[in-house]
Amino acid sequence: MTDTGPWWREAVTYEVYLRSFVDADGDGLGDLAGARSRLPYLADLGVDAVWLTPFYPSPDHDAGYDVSDHREVDPRLGSLAEVDGLIDDAHRLGLRVVVDLVLNHVSSAHPWFVAARAAGPGSPERDRFHVRPGRGVAGELPPNGWPSIFGGSAWAPFGDGEWYLHLFDTEQPDLRHEHPEVAADAVATLRFWLDRGVDGVRFDAAGSLTKDPTYPELPAGWRPGDPAPYSDREDVHEIYRRWARQLAAYPGDRLGVAETWGGPEVIEPYLRPDELGQAFAMDPLYWPLRPEPWRAGVDALLAATARHDRLPAWVYGSHDVSRAVQRWGRDGARAMVLLMLALPGAVYLYAGDELGLPEVALADDEIRDPVFRRSGGTDRGRDGARVPLPWTTQPVPYGFGPDGSTPWLPQPAGWGDFAVARQVDDPASTLALTRAAVSLRGTHWRGRPAQVSWLEAPADCLAFRRGTDGPSCLVNLGDTPIDVRPYGDRVLLASAPVDGLMLPGRSTAWLC
Repeated sequence: MTDTGPWWREAVTYEVYLRSFVDADGDGLGDLAGARSRLPYLADLGVDAVWLTPFYPSPDHDAGYDVSDHREVDPRLGSLAEVDGLIDDAHRLGLRVVVDLVLNHVSSAHPWFVAARAAGPGSPERDRFHVRPGRGVAGELPPNGWPSIFGGSAWAPFGDGEWYLHLFDTEQPDLRHEHPEVAADAVATLRFWLDRGVDGVRFDAAGSLTKDPTYPELPAGWRPGDPAPYSDREDVHEIYRRWARQLAAYPGDRLGVAETWGGPEVIEPYLRPDELGQAFAMDPLYWPLRPEPWRAGVDALLAATARHDRLPAWVYGSHDVSRAVQRWGRDGARAMVLLMLALPGAVYLYAGDELGLPEVALADDEIRDPVFRRSGGTDRGRDGARVPLPWTTQPVPYGFGPDGSTPWLPQPAGWGDFAVARQVDDPASTLALTRAAVSLRGTHWRGRPAQVSWLEAPADCLAFRRGTDGPSCLVNLGDTPIDVRPYGDRVLLASAPVDGLMLPGRSTAWLC
């Protein structure tokens, strides 16, 4: 069975959370040289592409997502030459490279915002940002009640009666993409990285690039996740059409993927023929281990993406959510990776999920995520899924950095039990399962019909084929073992031992 369409249509992409992947120089931060040294590991894992989280200059108020220069490299993380070398090495190994562009906002240390802060009310320098006069007698109140995604108000005062919008942290002021300089600079940034040979771009906070210019209050009863005047507006798509034309001007099927949060109705518009190739399917991260949400959700996403001859981009894990083991349990996480890899579409794996890493409980004074601070400690933030990876069984830093170095987030005792070195030769390990699944996906699932044919199955199970023939995927979400024989004569791969042709609960098998 051969693949059809561009390389990314059913690619498996591995998110390298750069700060937590490999620290080559011992300063505690993962870096480009470290990531470059582990490209053979990723090639051996069998993935098609590597997504690098931001490596641009940043004060690090939000782990690099507060960018002060979009066309340079943070010297703590490497150099432009190191980026070029990584791209070259990846291509020699058959890996594509996707970079993360954060274009909704900049750092408060960006020259544009430094100038805006100094220039004063009504100045042209402030016109690049969402700036409004405050309410109250002396402008002491925010312009409206919009909330920050990280907690608290989405507005911060300049101290002179005007306020600026920050949908995330106060150190991340939102840009106005209607401003011609902002629009031109975004295109220049996109072309800069495409010229250096990157194969794709993830657009961070994809839906937030335009806001209702009247800045209306949210309706009564509004809850996070409801439609908002600052997210997924129709006018945002003109920006993506503009950027899609840039992507199409380069050879090699360059990918644009939107970081979207929401159901099919949110995802579909980004996939129109003149827009992007992919938009993240994040909802499955929160689907419970019950058959009906998965069956209905898969059908809805396949139908929505098919309307534009696209496929879903299934997100198995990410730096923005808790670890798969935390969400689904150890057995459930192993079962879900086989389920996602059998579905039509692309799959995004998060660094460390191939090791079955658990969420780490950090002490209050160890947490760096601004979500924790802005929520007043009620939200623990995302750092529990960002703890640096264990490569060896030796004590801290477990091969993440040179012996004696201190990782930017603390690794717990026993972290070496999950190390690559411990799992690499263990056929029962999560690493071995992931490697086998990615390999078998290429020979048994990839390139098959995009339709899912659901098969009759017990009440707590899912079973399907793609098209009318080929392998079947059987997912037992219940507690009682089930007989696999109605679904195939041979087990290709299973997330748990199939004893006497009985598939245990919370497990998945591929059969033919």
